[in-house]
Amino acid sequence: MSSIHPDRINAERLAGLATAPPVPTPGWDASLEDNPAVRPPLVLNNRTFTEVTDIICGYTENKPGKWWFPVFGFTATVAGCGTLLILYLLITGVGVWGLNNQVDWAWDITNFVFWIGIGHAGTLISAILCIFKQKWRTAINRSAEAMTIFAVICAGTFPGIHVGRIWMIWMVFPIPNSNSIWPNFRSPLLWDVFAVSTYFTVSLLFWYMGLIPDLATLRDRAHQRLLRSEQGPRVPVLGLRIDRIRANVYGFLALGWRFSSRHWHRYENAYLLLAGISTPLVLSVHSIVSFDFATSIIPGWHTTIFPPYFVAGAIFGGFAMVLLLLIPARELYPHMKDFVTLRHIENMAKIILATGMMVSFAYAMEFFIAWYSGSEYEQFAFKNRILGPYWWAWGTMTFCNVVSPQIFWFQWARRSPLTVFIISIFVTIGMWFERFVIIVISIHRSYLPSEWGMFHPTPVDVGIFIGTCGIFLTLFLLFLRFLPVFAMAELKAVLPHADPHGSHGIGA
Repeated sequence: MSSIHPDRINAERLAGLATAPPVPTPGWDASLEDNPAVRPPLVLNNRTFTEVTDIICGYTENKPGKWWFPVFGFTATVAGCGTLLILYLLITGVGVWGLNNQVDWAWDITNFVFWIGIGHAGTLISAILCIFKQKWRTAINRSAEAMTIFAVICAGTFPGIHVGRIWMIWMVFPIPNSNSIWPNFRSPLLWDVFAVSTYFTVSLLFWYMGLIPDLATLRDRAHQRLLRSEQGPRVPVLGLRIDRIRANVYGFLALGWRFSSRHWHRYENAYLLLAGISTPLVLSVHSIVSFDFATSIIPGWHTTIFPPYFVAGAIFGGFAMVLLLLIPARELYPHMKDFVTLRHIENMAKIILATGMMVSFAYAMEFFIAWYSGSEYEQFAFKNRILGPYWWAWGTMTFCNVVSPQIFWFQWARRSPLTVFIISIFVTIGMWFERFVIIVISIHRSYLPSEWGMFHPTPVDVGIFIGTCGIFLTLFLLFLRFLPVFAMAELKAVLPHADPHGSHGIGA
């Protein structure tokens, strides 16, 4: 700790006696500044308002990098193959999966819970951090919100195809029908329908609400280019057509936004209201998903720790996926490092460490509760996780979720994008195996040894999951190409020259 009191530093600065700040070394990320007299910037390189607009709109208006089309083609091909396998499943039946009498909830429900967990970080970053006035969220909230929408789309695929006859899925909704058959409102599976559909609707509205001012900016820029082309030198016909499409499409989506003070006032009220609605959804949705298991009497599932355990795990895995998407993007897109700084990466690494410790505690409590219950069947279920034939799945889960995040206790690891990216891969793998351990290992050994059986996924199982990964990445690439990646107004609000008091980020 410095021997100089912070009040003395401020007094010298205000009196004009402070020494000039040291010149930063090349490659130094100013967002990592630890000087208490200087507030670290959230946007690097002293960007002006115009530069922020031009850079962010340029991601949409300019041609994508050479890498975009090959990557998009690959992910779209994977998504198409997964869609064909889903069609094959619907034509043939769920017998193409590796289900058996013991493990009738297997690969598909594992993937459902996995994707629901991935979709939690977006709402957390956007809603909860918004309510708590955390300004560092501004550079990552838009991508996280988009990730939420796409992950929930992938998650919703699996309950639909799990029923086998997807054309009958409408019967899970409480609507009148000629057979007078109503859903069982006491079933957690019906709670899933309401929870996930509500979560998707609110998250979509929240994401779209934040996009409206930026869509209006893209509309106006396209319209201005069209006006200049009419008054000045002629531009290529293709460019004019594209700008007309942009002006019409973005204008339709902007809903008549005019940047008036009345619009901003209503926008901020509506955005804060949606943030307040979304915040309890972070806790409720995955709690309800956990009730699918916790309200049963099956050993390994029947435990009251599941709701907080699932919520912490969802945030844990969701933040890892945000980092998996943003770290490569900031390397591939020009000037994106000015907005997604090392401070953002470090803050998310800290959240991964904190939620990872919660998940580790939940793992330990599961074994303690099994021992404390005195139930022979409950104790066997957890011994089977470590010593049974699926020991490798439990070991992978433990290493990825408990051991690997501990490296984030070191500052150098939290500030190394490569290290954070590798740990995020481990966490994503570990969170998938967590769901596999809970679902498959708990039910592949029944009460009678004669009913014991192993679950082995078929190529259709694996292909459909890989296909949903392709769908997720394809949608995210389209988002990067056609929609603003960052909330421009929020980024400009955290710039030093947006401070009405003129402190320019110096001082408390």
